[in-house]
Amino acid sequence: MHLLIPFAVSDDPASRQTLRSLRLPHLTRLLARLTPQPAEAGADSSPALPHERALAKTLRLDPLAPPWAALQAHDLGLEDAREEAWAFITPSHWQVGQAQVTLLAPEELALAEDESRTLLAAMQPYFAEDGITLLYENPTRWLARGAAFRGLATAAPERAIGRDVAPWLPASPTLRRLQNEMQMLLYTHAINEARAQRRALAVNSFWISGSGALAATPVAPAERPLVPQTLMQAAQRQDWPAWGRAWEALDATQGATLLAALEQGNAAVRLTLCGERQAQTFALAPRGLWSKLSSIFGAPPLSNIMDKL
Repeated sequence: MHLLIPFAVSDDPASRQTLRSLRLPHLTRLLARLTPQPAEAGADSSPALPHERALAKTLRLDPLAPPWAALQAHDLGLEDAREEAWAFITPSHWQVGQAQVTLLAPEELALAEDESRTLLAAMQPYFAEDGITLLYENPTRWLARGAAFRGLATAAPERAIGRDVAPWLPASPTLRRLQNEMQMLLYTHAINEARAQRRALAVNSFWISGSGALAATPVAPAERPLVPQTLMQAAQRQDWPAWGRAWEALDATQGATLLAALEQGNAAVRLTLCGERQAQTFALAPRGLWSKLSSIFGAPPLSNIMDKL
């Protein structure tokens, strides 16, 4: 059993202050029993976040450009999932400021299914001209299939939410042009006019992420880590009280389950904690220096471990 936790801590000082006030008994006991593996750090300029790189490694995907959309297409049993290149398309609101353009979290749109499907239908002909097919998945995420996504590095929305989008835009003139065309199309679209009347945010662009093609058959879903999303969702809103509550709920549920598995003798138990800079995995290991030191002095304080992420 492998529990992989995105945004276990954030670079925001408020996150680290919140963490110090939390009671996470199951996590504390797990860290006292498990041995830290070498931390996996990546460049701040890497499109893939630490939890994406860690997850991609366990799934035998390219950690620098994991093809998440192709994996999803494969899991859904879509035709040509293995042969084609795929990407996620996220209907988005780009907020234009004086110095930069920032991406808002997709959830802030509160986009309804009928709105999303109508926008997809309006945009599909333009994508088709560039050999791209759009497939509806849910209101804030569509699948896209086309050669334009092969070998293309893209960043998850979480990389750009609340930040300047410029460093994370795809290095593809075709897709940059398509984004510009869709911004003009969406500016006067009836869906946005209706949303303006009820003071809802406009869908004024789209975000491309998870692009690429599968190089091999992916790991079966039953063998993949559990990846809870609640901490990441609260961290993206910078709602640290909610993030703290999510941590305590996670500790009481999946944390308790992982600890129980460990205490029942499951030698495959693994815990991966991911921050915004790096990720670290903790696993059961034969009694050695770490185990002896832990038994004598106790495990390092949780805050010391988290401060390294």
